[in-house]
Order: sequence, then structure tokens, then C-alpha cells
Amino acid sequence: MDSKKRSSTEAEGSKERGLVHVWQAGSYSVTPERLPGWGGKTVLQAALGVKHGVLLTEDGEVYSFGTLPWRSEPAEICPSSPILENALVGQYVVTVASGSFHSGAVTESGIAYMWGENSAGQCAVANQQYVPEPNPVSISDSETSSLLAVRILQLACGEEHTLALSLSREIWAWGTGCQLGLITTAFPVTKPQKVEHLAGRVVLQVACGAFHSLALVQCLPSQDLKPVPERCNQCSQLLITMTDKEDHVIISDSHCCPLGVTLSESQAENQASTAISPSTETLDNQGEVFENTLVENDLPVATDMNVGNVQTTGGNAIPSQQDIVGTTEISSAKNVPSYPDTQAVNEYMQKLSDHSVRENSENGEKPMPSQPLVEEAVPNLHSPPTTSTSALNSLVVSCASAVGVRVAATYEAGALSLKKVMNFYSTAPCEPGTQAGSSSIGPEGLKDSREEQVKQESMQGKKSSSLVDIREEESEGGSRRLSLPGLLSQVSPRLLRKAARVKTRTVVLTPTYSGEADALLPSLRTEVWTWGKGKEGQLGHGDVLPRLQPLCVKCLDGKEVIYLEAGGYHSLALTAKSQLGYISRVTAGKDSYLALVDKNVMGYIASLHELATTERRFYSKLSDIKSQILRPLLSLENLGTASTVQLLQEVASRFSKLCYLIGQHGASLSSFLHGIKEARSLVILKHASLFLDSYTEYCTSITNFLVMGGFQLLAKPAIDFLNKNQELLQELSEVNDENTQLMEILNTLFFLPIRRLHNYAKVLLKLATCFEVTSPEYQKLQDSSSCYESLALHLGRKRKEAEYTLGFWKTFPGKMTDSLRKPERRLLCESSNRALSLQHAGRFSVNWFILFNDALVHAQFSTHHVFPLATLWAEPLSEEAGGVNGLKITTPEEQFTLISSTPQEKTKWLRAISQAVDQALRGTSDLPPYGSGSSIQRQEPPISRSAKYTFYKDPRLKDAAYDGRWLSGKPHGRGVLKWPDGKMYSGMFRNGLEDGYGEYRIPNKALNKEDHYVGHWKEGKMCGQGVYSYASGEVFEGCFQDNMRHGHGLLRSGKLTSSSPSMFIGQWVMDKKAGYGVFDDITRGEKYMGMWQDDVCQGNGVVVTQFGLYYEGNFHLNKMMGNGVLLSEDDTIYEGEFSDDWTLSGKGTLTMPNGDYIEGYFSGEWGSGIKITGTYFKPSLYESDKDRPKVFRKLGNLAVSADEKWKAVFDECWRQLGCENPGQGEVWKAWDNIAVALTTNRRQHRDSPETLSRSQTQTLESLEFIPQHVGAFSVEKYDDIKKYLIKACDTPLHPLGRLVETLVAVYRMTYVGVGANRRLLQEAVKEIKSYLKRIFQLVRFLFPELPEEGSTIPLSAPLPTERKSFCTGKSDSRSESPEPGYVVTSSGLLLPVLLPRLYPPLFMLYALDNDREEDIYWECVLRLNKQPDIALLGFLGVQRKFWPATLSVLGESKKVLPATKDACFASAVECLQQISTTFTPSDKLKVIQQTFEEISQSVLASLQEDFLWSMDDLFPVFLYVVLRARIRNLGSEVHLIEDLMDPYLQHGEQGIMFTTLKACYYQIQREKLN
Repeated sequence: MDSKKRSSTEAEGSKERGLVHVWQAGSYSVTPERLPGWGGKTVLQAALGVKHGVLLTEDGEVYSFGTLPWRSEPAEICPSSPILENALVGQYVVTVASGSFHSGAVTESGIAYMWGENSAGQCAVANQQYVPEPNPVSISDSETSSLLAVRILQLACGEEHTLALSLSREIWAWGTGCQLGLITTAFPVTKPQKVEHLAGRVVLQVACGAFHSLALVQCLPSQDLKPVPERCNQCSQLLITMTDKEDHVIISDSHCCPLGVTLSESQAENQASTAISPSTETLDNQGEVFENTLVENDLPVATDMNVGNVQTTGGNAIPSQQDIVGTTEISSAKNVPSYPDTQAVNEYMQKLSDHSVRENSENGEKPMPSQPLVEEAVPNLHSPPTTSTSALNSLVVSCASAVGVRVAATYEAGALSLKKVMNFYSTAPCEPGTQAGSSSIGPEGLKDSREEQVKQESMQGKKSSSLVDIREEESEGGSRRLSLPGLLSQVSPRLLRKAARVKTRTVVLTPTYSGEADALLPSLRTEVWTWGKGKEGQLGHGDVLPRLQPLCVKCLDGKEVIYLEAGGYHSLALTAKSQLGYISRVTAGKDSYLALVDKNVMGYIASLHELATTERRFYSKLSDIKSQILRPLLSLENLGTASTVQLLQEVASRFSKLCYLIGQHGASLSSFLHGIKEARSLVILKHASLFLDSYTEYCTSITNFLVMGGFQLLAKPAIDFLNKNQELLQELSEVNDENTQLMEILNTLFFLPIRRLHNYAKVLLKLATCFEVTSPEYQKLQDSSSCYESLALHLGRKRKEAEYTLGFWKTFPGKMTDSLRKPERRLLCESSNRALSLQHAGRFSVNWFILFNDALVHAQFSTHHVFPLATLWAEPLSEEAGGVNGLKITTPEEQFTLISSTPQEKTKWLRAISQAVDQALRGTSDLPPYGSGSSIQRQEPPISRSAKYTFYKDPRLKDAAYDGRWLSGKPHGRGVLKWPDGKMYSGMFRNGLEDGYGEYRIPNKALNKEDHYVGHWKEGKMCGQGVYSYASGEVFEGCFQDNMRHGHGLLRSGKLTSSSPSMFIGQWVMDKKAGYGVFDDITRGEKYMGMWQDDVCQGNGVVVTQFGLYYEGNFHLNKMMGNGVLLSEDDTIYEGEFSDDWTLSGKGTLTMPNGDYIEGYFSGEWGSGIKITGTYFKPSLYESDKDRPKVFRKLGNLAVSADEKWKAVFDECWRQLGCENPGQGEVWKAWDNIAVALTTNRRQHRDSPETLSRSQTQTLESLEFIPQHVGAFSVEKYDDIKKYLIKACDTPLHPLGRLVETLVAVYRMTYVGVGANRRLLQEAVKEIKSYLKRIFQLVRFLFPELPEEGSTIPLSAPLPTERKSFCTGKSDSRSESPEPGYVVTSSGLLLPVLLPRLYPPLFMLYALDNDREEDIYWECVLRLNKQPDIALLGFLGVQRKFWPATLSVLGESKKVLPATKDACFASAVECLQQISTTFTPSDKLKVIQQTFEEISQSVLASLQEDFLWSMDDLFPVFLYVVLRARIRNLGSEVHLIEDLMDPYLQHGEQGIMFTTLKACYYQIQREKLN
């Protein structure tokens, strides 16, 4: 059963496919008979050997018939009916092959099986005469993986060899003889070997004759011609040879390597004596088959059935009478009998020769009788003859050498006189520069030589898409023969080659094929490679030499071969133009033929064949147009203006592309007809868009050419050429009327391809009728059919439009035509009938409106203005507006009203303009609505749209080009605006102005760089957050207002290496520094933190230097002026008046580190000698110590107070929440603003998703829910707020997150680098407390139900019972919520968010401040830690009962020995060490508390009884733990906790524990070892 159709109509007809008919050769009448003994199984494929055959059925079974001497059972040697090959049952076979006496099969899984005669190893079995049963062949590639079997696609068998084509498109060979193409002399080869010569190439198919092999190989992508090597790299002969004759020199650069290796540039050349090359047979200009051995024969033709693709697979070709010559296409009307003897063939030929056949070559030769044996213009058959007679001789000799004496009879049979042969040969195309005797070249020859040159230079490759004649493609292969007058015999061949190149305009006619089509359809760019024995000329290289290696048959290059077949001693190549009739396959053995037939159920098969046949005819027609009209036309010297040539080239290129696609489609249909013919896998159905697009593209190019004037534009030489070929044009365009104008004929000819779409539609409809109406196939075919039909109608309309437009241009005033006429422009309507006028126009003004498909043109006397449709808005005016029949037209820079004469006219114009605008916006004017019958027109185009526009009037935007979104005539939405001077804005617009997020670049000509701004805009000005990079190298990040820096911002100047690198972060007002700011002067190593005004330091400030100097005090105009305090690194202090930077001037006090001080008048610069007039005091040693460092206590008084710092940052946050002043505003409005900020920021980041990680995206989503609180405030609600804040501060897109991020940045900027000065510690702590206070105010504004600082939240449930006291035991349930009493504090809520980010600079300040005392502490720790545990416990005075006696180490209990070290209280020590890994004071306090609990646990374990600690007992134990914990910066940790812990904790349990730790720290510093 053929698995082809599944719909019910086909059920009864399914048995009618793949019927087997056999007939004998040589009998007078051919009556194909059913194969004896064969049942009804559908045969998919058959293969014949000399005396046997194999059949493959559609269920994957294999049957053999005929004489099978290898079978083991005597009864099976000559079976009466085909026998099943049992060894293959269960293996689903997909293809079979048969050699002279052996067979092969390939299964679905890619395994090859061989059986039959094996005397030459052709079944890949060693030392065995016969292989009776199918035997799997193991093929493995040692290069890739020797374990993996190579999967096979196809087999081909000869007499003594077998070839296999693998899935990776490589050839494997085994058997005996040079036809294997292997580099070996040891035969037989029984282990399959790869044919290395074709490795790396894509092999499409293999075929075997008795002793020769063929491969169809895909062409390599064309590369530029490489320089030609001097010698053949295989046989070292010169590639270019010169033969000096009496009157001319023959220079040949076609070198034939005897080693059978092809060369990149050379071509296998034919010597005159043995010229055997593929000949072309043409019949009715349809079939084209190349056949190598020239032998006359009978033509077995199946009567009553239409014969198609004939595949010969065996038989002798020496003048026996059982061979096939080639395929002949016989239309279904004629039944041609077959004749058994030569005489009959001759008569038959005679009859055929009466039909006038249109030749395929470009040269316009006389019609030739179509005979199998007539060469048709194959130039490389013979060397250029010196006289006419030598031409005939060489022709006759070449044929005679191949076929012996009967060749003359053949000529007579064809009724071909010698004179005709002469003429035929002498007008064969000659190569460039040839002079061959007296009369061999006519004007055509010269023309061709030039045209070849043109192609030679322009194509540089083998990508020809013409199938027309071999000469054409040969020139492309890059090999030429030059024959020049004798004068030049001394010149080097390379020079001659250059001289022969005619310099001419290159014309590209070969389209760049769409990769899409190549991937879906069979490639037509193929080469044929042959090797093996060539005695009968079956290799096609023009000689009878054998070839050990594959060699490319050059004369088939570019012939678009799609299928190869080999007879015993001859070869056939089927090109894309070949014809197939209704038989799906015909196979020939030595003396019998077999055909598989499909019954034509409901015309289904007939329709498919009709499609294939017409497609190939159509391809032939297109090829003819291309080679006979377009190519010669384009090669003419003077075609016309550059623009004309370009338009024509565009037409030619699209035509070429379409032509190639049709060729590919024809080839794919041929292979489709060999398969199971499923309608749904038809290419025109499956990949319809490929065809629709190609036709549409072609139609666009030809209508564009027509609008500009078409062929009338061409210059005289071109018109002459067309006039000369008028008959040919008439014939090609199928115009019968003699009186038709040339231009009309040309138009008909070039619109011819469009008609083909109707045929597709018709065939698809026919196929659809073979199915049930409900079946999906019917639906699909029906839809596709209407698609093709609607495209055909659409393209017809396009043609009419083009002709209408052309008519308009002919009447339009000339001057305007030149500027307005464009290839793509079509006329829609125009107001020459005065039906439309301009409102308020002058009495005598002339206003003419012309609507094109891309613009509305307003023409006046001699001027005109073009309004592009994409930026044109048209609306009718209402009656009230006084606009009777008025249309309001809006463009970006104009607005005018058109008045029409009647309401109908108004409606017509409005509709025309609306449709034209809509079409212009869609950009689909060239595409029909696929699938739907007619396009659904929108009533009016959208008000908001995307378009490009260049301004010409607006002063700010003059000559600027805008590309982006529009709304009613104004840029609105995303767009790009470019000014001619290089300025560019890219971003959001609103009502014609920059508004939203955007990027702006301004070139700086002087510095040859550009200013670059990225950020927010408002009403055409920079406003909001942004980053401005100046051409000078400065970068500003911060807030803008009205194009000025205003608000908080950071300015970086210079790189670290440049002259004056510096950084400023702080407040700006109207482009100047004003308010609090930090300035880091990297060159001088100074940092200023203080007030600014008008870009200078003014007011209170602090300066620290990298050398440890610290100044706080007054500044005036960038200088220290007025009162101040100066501290040096060694604690020398000056308090008093200053007049300039570091310059003392006036009253003051200088205090030494030891407490001595001088009061008086000072003048001079610090560090370089100071004049003093004053009194020196040595304070009494008995004065109380606490009076001494009074200045230290005063530090910070003259600095800017913490709450005054960074006001702009907080103000910005309040502003984002919608409050003018802190705390004043609506809460709901603030939440709205937060929501808006989050969504707009998210949208902005969606364009560049890489900036947001996945976790950030999730955070953003969760922030969209506002925590809602109803009822009394509780701990749970407090926790909710805390969680919300943690998330909000995690993303800079949230106003609070942005605030935190900015504060962290400014804090780090202030206290890192030079700012890491120990004197700044108190300032840094105050700043953090100020942050907490101000952020808490924001949080309370957003969550009004949150109690104020220090209030207690009532507990919803009593405290967990376990937490009685740390003494009683370990407690696990410590919640994250505030400590007992649940006091609300800003630090409890916000420090967890803030402190981890600020910790590094802050802790660094603590470490610097406590440096000295920590050094003393650390020295003691190191010293005391040298002691073992028991000694240390004793030294610290720990009571004996608390000393652990045994320790549990890894579960074992060990005694504590005197030498044991670091083992006692280990868990508590470990716990305390974690204090360094926590950030907030509350976390650090928890660590301390846990350490106490660990100590209690250890003591409890050893005491085995409950007890309560007294401080005297506890302190020494804790001191031991602190010592053993070895915390390097314990002093810093203690001070940090002390400064930042919640005040309410001081008197609680944690407070006491903390005091204990602090006491330990001071105790350790005082410990002295006895």
C-alpha cells in the first residue's frame, strides 16, 4: 500500500500505484507485461542487473527475481516468481541497488547489506565466491570514531565494485579496480574505504557503470579567482602551453592532468583525436540530457503510458542493440513505436528531424534536427581548426573513435549533409581573440566573446544560473584558450591572458541566491565527478584514459545537473530542464526493461505530472529569456544612464533569482515524483512564502523600471539589439500579432512570469478536488490556491498602477518631473480638474495637489512642496468650524486647509489620503494580504505612529532629522533626533519636546570629542537625575534643572594621572556649588568637608591632609579665614585666628602634647617658622588631670553640624515622595509616587535587562504590595515594616533605596582615603546618628501608625518562658524582633539596613582612633596566650570548681592535662570570635550574650548542679574566654557598640554583659605577669 493519501476518496485507488511492468529489448513491438508471479504489493523502487533484479516494496521488504546463481537452494537459482530476501525481514529497507551480478540494500537505520557475486570483493566479504544471503557491511571511520558505524544513505553497484554514500555525504568504496577511486593497488578491497579525494565536499548522489563511477557534488561557494600557479602540482607539467603554427599561436591554459586529478583553474582538455564529451540532446526544446558514449540504438518506449525519466543501470554499450540512448520527452498525444534495427531508428530519426526545433544556444543558429547523436554547440570538443575542413575531420574522427564505423550512417539517418555539419560547427562559439580560418566567425561570435569576458570578470565563480549552453559556463570556470596571430608568439602566456581581457563594465546577472531556498530545495549548482575506466569515453573528460581518482567533468559545470545514471559503458546526466512523463521510474537491465506505473486516480497523478512538466517548460522559457535577451543586453557597452542601468540590473537580478528558484523547484518536483507523492510535502504548499516573495520582488523591480520609462530609456545600441531580435522576442513572449509595437512585446515578455501564478493556483485547485472537502489536505490546497490567485491579481493591479503613473509623467511639466519621478513612486490621484483648492489662497495663485503613494505634493507655478505621507495627518473639518467640504492637513511644520468643490470630492480625497497614509505606514504596499481574499482597510490611519522626518523651518530644529514616534504632527514617544552639526538626542519626547529619559551628544570641535548626557528631561531641558560627561574629561552625576546642575551631585575632574584630579560631592544651585559638600583634592592630598557658596568654600568647614593635619574653622573665598582649630599628628593644637590656608595670624593659643601652652599673637605659615608674641604656661602638675585635653572635647564645634549635612539628598527623596518640605504632604500621594517610580524604572530597565538580576526583579515585584495596617500596632506589623524597608533599601529604583545608596556613596567619599583620619571618628558617628534620625522621619511619614522613637509596642503574647536568665541554660528561641519590651528605635529599625554598607570606613576610623591602646592590649593577649589552659585559669584566679576536668573531643572524653592548650571553654571562645563577623551593635550584643550562655553550659556540664553566677565568679572565666578568643580589634568593637547601641539596653541584661566585656578589655591592658 502506498502510504500516500489518507483521505477516503483515495482508499480504493491506493492499490493502483507502483505496478511492475517488464519488457524485453530487441523485440519489434514493445508490450510491457506485468512481472510474472508478482502479487499486488506496491513497489517503490526496482533495480536490474544483467540477469536479475530486485524490488523494494513500500513496507520495506526486498524481493529478488531472475537468475540468482548465488542462492544455496537449487530451486531458488531460477525462481518462477520474485522471492523474499528473508535475511532482511524486520529491517525496514529504504533503498536498493543492483550491480551486474550482485545486489545491495540500505535499511532505515543506515546499515548497508550486500549479497550475490563476490569474486571481486564487491560484497565486502573476503575470500568468498558468492554471498547467498544479504549480509551487513560494517563501515567505520577511524578518523572520527572507529566504534561508531557510518550511516549510509545510498548504494550504487557496478560489475566489480560498490559505492556507498554516507549520511555525512562522503563516498565509501569496496571491490576491485580503478573505479573505486582509492589510493591503493591491493585488490580486492573488502573493507570499505573512504574516497579521500572527495572528502570535505558535499556529495549528493553516486552512480556506477560496469567499470566506471560517477558522483554528483555540490559546488563550493564561489571565491575570488586565485592567482594561477605556473605548474600542475600533481604532475609538474606547465599549465599554460603554447603551440606555434605558421600563421597563429595557440595558447591553451586548459591542462589535463594524466593522474586524473582536477586542478582549480584548469579544465580537462579534449585532443582533436579523441573528443568525447557529453553531448546535448534537445527535443521540442524541453529535455536536455548529456550522454557520454555515442552509440545509436533502439528507443524502447512504453506504449499506452507516458514515458519519463529513464534510468539505465547496466548493459554493454559497444554496438550491441540492447541499450538506451537517453531520455526523450514524448508528449502524451503521440505514441511512438520502437524499431528493432538500425534502419528503423534512422527512419524514426528522419521523422523527428522534420520537426523544427528551437535551439537552446544563444547564438541564433538555424534550427537543428533533434537527434540523439548531434552535438549541440559543445565548444570544447575540438581545438580551434585552422581550416574549415579540419573542423569536420576532427568532428568525424572524434565520433568515429568512439563508436566505430557506423557513425556516418547516423549522420545520413539524420538527413544532415556534410555542409550542414560544417556550418554547424563553424558557427560554434569561439573563444576570445580567436581567428580560426577564413569564415568561421560571424558578428555573433565576436559578440559572444565579449560577453563571455564580461561574465568572466563579473562572476568570478561557478554560480551560473543559466542552463543554456556549455560554452557559457565554461568561460565561467575560469579556463580559456586564446589563439592569436603569429606576431605574439614570443610573448609570455600570462601577458597574453591579460591582453585578451576586454575592459568592460561588469554586469552581475547571477543573483545571490537566497540561502533559504537552497536549504529547502535541491541545489542546482552541482558538478559531476567521474573516475574508473574510460575506454568508451564514458568518463566525459574528452579522452579515453582511465582515471584513478575522481575528476570533475568541466563541460558539465553550471549545467545544473540534478541526477546521474550510468549504463554499462555509458553515462547520463539529467539537468534541471529535463522532462518526466507519467511513469514514476523506468529501469533497464542488460536485455530487459522494467517500469513502475501509477494509475491516475481522479487525475491526481496527472495533475502532479502536469505541474512538473509545465514547471520545467517554464524554467526553460525563463532561461531562454535570460540567456538570449537579458545577458546579451547587459553586456552591451552603452546601455544608457547609470540609473537606467541600475534599474535594469535590478530587474535582471530578480529575474535570475526567480529563474533559479523555478529550476530548483523543477528538480525538487522530479524527485518528489519518485517518492510517495504526499500532497502536503509539495514545496509550493509547504514553503509558499518563498515563491510568493520571489514573484513579488520581481514584479516590484519590473514595475519600477516601467514607471521610469522602461525599455524606452535604453540607449541606441540596446534598442538596436532589441529591434534586431524582434522575432525572437515575439516568439518568447507568445505574441502572435505582427503589428505589435516592440515596447509592448517587451512589456508582455517581462510580465510573463506573473502569469505562472494563475497556473499554480489552478493545479493546486485540481489537486484539492482529489480530496474530501473536510480533509486537512483539501483545506490546505484550497488556501494555498487562493493565496497564489490573490497574489496574481494583486501583481496585475501593480502593473496597471505603474502604467497609469507612466501616463501621468508623460503629461506632467518636465522640470518638476525630474525631481519628483522616482522608481517606487506611484500616482493615486491629482487635482488637475480644479476640484481641490487651498483655503485663503490668492485670487491668481495656482494650487495643484498630487497624491502619490509616498507623498502629497503641493505644486504652484514653478515651485512645489513635498509632504511625506508618513508624517501627514488629515481630518475632515466639521461644518461648525466654517469648513464646508474642508480637509485639515497637519504636517510637522505646516497646517493648511483644503477646500473641495463637492462633498463627494471631499470624501474621495479623504479616503484616498487616509488609505495612502495607512499604506505608507504599513510599508506593505507591495505585499498582498496572503491567505485572505482582500485586505481589510482601516478606515483611518493611526494618530500615533512611527516615521522619519527632516525639519526645514523650525529655528531650533532646522535641518535636524527625527526618527521615532509621532502624535498628531509632533514627536511624541521614543525617537532619535540628529542635527547636521553632529548633535544628537535619543530618547523620549512629549508634544514635540524632549521629555523623559534620553541621551544627548554634543560634539566639541576644539577638543575633537563630545559632551554626552544620559538622564532625565522635562519640556526640552535636562531635568532630574542624569550623568553628564564633558569633552574635557569631567563627569557630573546628579540632579539637573533647566539644563543646569541643581541639587545633589558628584563631579569628577581629570583622571588620576592628569594635572589636577579632584572630586566634589555635594549640593549644587544653578550650576554652582552651594551648601554642604566634600571636595577631595587628590593632587594636594587634602579633603575639605564644609559649606560652599558660588563655587567657593564659604562658612564652616573641616580640612584633613594626608600628613595627618586637621583643621576646623571658618572659610572665606576658598581660604581659612577667621577662627579655627589646627591639630597636628602629634597632638600639638593651635586655637585662634587664621588669615590664609595654614597661615596663623592674630590671637591664639598653642598647646603642646605634654600640656604646656602659649597664649599670644601668632603670625606665619604652619610648618615653616611662626613668629610668636605671647606668654608660655607650664600647667601645675597637681592640677586635676581632666582639665588637660579640653581642646579635644571642643573638636567639632566649628564643623558643620551633622543635621546640616547632605540636606539636598534628603530633600530630593522627600520631593520624590511628593512633599515640598520634609513631613508635609499626603501619604497616599507618596505611595502613588513610589509605585510610579518603580514601574517607570522597571520599564526603563526592561530595555536593557542585563542591568537587573533575577533577585532584583523579584524584589521589585514584591515591593509593589504596600504593607496595610488595620487596628492596633503590634510586633507583627513592626516586623512587616522592617521587612519592607530591607527590600526597599535593596533596590535603587525605590526612593528609599536610592536615598540609602546615595548616603552610602557620600559617606564613603567623605571617610575613605585622606578622610580616614582618627580625628573624624566623632563626626562620622554623629553623621550616622543623623542619618538614622532623618530616615526614621521618612519611614514614619510613610507608615503613620509607627510609634515615635523610644515608645514601647504592647506585646500580643507573653515573652517565651525560656528566656528567664542567661544563667539557667541555653535558649533557642531568639526572635529577630526588638529586645524585651519591644522599644521602637530608629537604630533598631534602620541600622541593620544602613550599618553593613557603612561598616568598612567607620570601623577603619575606630581602629585608627584606638590604635595605641589596642597595641598594648594585643601585646598582653599574645603574651598571656602562651600559657597552657590550667596555668592561665590559675593565673586569672578562676575558682577551681569551674575548671573543666574532662573535655569531650570528637565525642571522646579526655582528661585536661597541665599541657593542654586552647581546649577549655572552646565553644564559648568560638562563639565570641563571631563578634567580628557581625555589623550592628544589637547583633554584637547577642554574640556576647550567647558567649555567656556557652560558658554557663560548660560549667553546668562539669558541676552537674544548678547555680547562680556572682560577678566575682564570672569575671575571671569571661576574661579567660576573651583572652583565648584573640580578637585583634576588640577596642574598636567595644567603642562601636558603646557609641551606637540603643540607650534603653544599657541597664538591661545585655548592657551588664557588655560592661563586663569592656571591663575585660581594660583589665587585659593592665595585666602584668608576675
